[in-house]
Amino acid sequence: MPVPSLTVRGVSRNYEKRSAVANATLTLQAGRITCLLGPSGCGKSTLLRLIAGLEPVDDGEIEIGGTLMSARGINVPPENRSIGLVFQDFALFPHLSVEDNMGFGLKTLSPSERQERVTTLSAQFHLETLAGKWPHTLSGGEQQRVAIARALARSPSVLLLDEPFSGLDGHLRANVRKSVLADLRATGTAVLIVTHDPEEAMLIADELALMADGRILQTGSPQECYLRPVSIDAARLLGEATVLPVRISGGVAHTPFGGIPAPDMPDGQAKAMIRSEALRLDEAGVLAEVLEVRFGGAFQIVTLASQDVVITAHMTGSLVPEAGTKVNVSLNPARTVLYPN
Repeated sequence: MPVPSLTVRGVSRNYEKRSAVANATLTLQAGRITCLLGPSGCGKSTLLRLIAGLEPVDDGEIEIGGTLMSARGINVPPENRSIGLVFQDFALFPHLSVEDNMGFGLKTLSPSERQERVTTLSAQFHLETLAGKWPHTLSGGEQQRVAIARALARSPSVLLLDEPFSGLDGHLRANVRKSVLADLRATGTAVLIVTHDPEEAMLIADELALMADGRILQTGSPQECYLRPVSIDAARLLGEATVLPVRISGGVAHTPFGGIPAPDMPDGQAKAMIRSEALRLDEAGVLAEVLEVRFGGAFQIVTLASQDVVITAHMTGSLVPEAGTKVNVSLNPARTVLYPN
């Protein structure tokens, strides 16, 4: 089995009385894109700084290509880590042209070797026509591509990107993201992207790492993390989630909106995490009152009540209930996860 490009093992970082990163464990493989997802202030950027060597760890270890880079009392400098880092504001040198920005870290190469590498990167990231331009004349998407090309100039084992798409808006953001990710995958580098946007993370990642309060709660594919979150906190990082108390009896979880299979859970009280798309119209389901219907574009936002419990559902299709009516609904077990109390 190939050695991981990056291994973060039980890493912690403390500031006075606050723990910014606590016992974080993460593995990156070459050619894979991992998204580190979590709310602002949860420790994502601190973890990036620890991986890059900009800060020492208080506990745990960081290995790059199987070589120890960080441990208690050990902190290999950033320039010796085979790491590329792209900051949120791209941090291009304003006094250097696009070409000189890309070649900035290649001063140990001969002029011809340096030019060859810059030319290759320019073609790879579609920057050929921008070589002589200044950073302030570039669009946000162009600045981003230059920053990534510069970070990849020394062929790092790992590329770290801190909220790389946050400064781009709407249609431009989607287009730039698509083209940049295709270019990144072609490099074969292990990529770690920090974001607080769950939709973006699920769209672009091969692997997710869900983080909250300095801890990595879960790692896995986007589908695995969304459909089988290890905890309610992990579930809420990936979108709307309603949590209801339920009663387990005879291998069935009984909820106000119908029963779902619970073959591995003992009888008693538990909790159900229900995704907004889990509720569906079903003539064989339980009766619920429609309190409100709002248009959401690709879906309708329907507020339902049953047994004094209110829940909001996202429904698609032409058969949308009207406010004030009563409908029969059931829960999709694939979009509902049970947790013991």
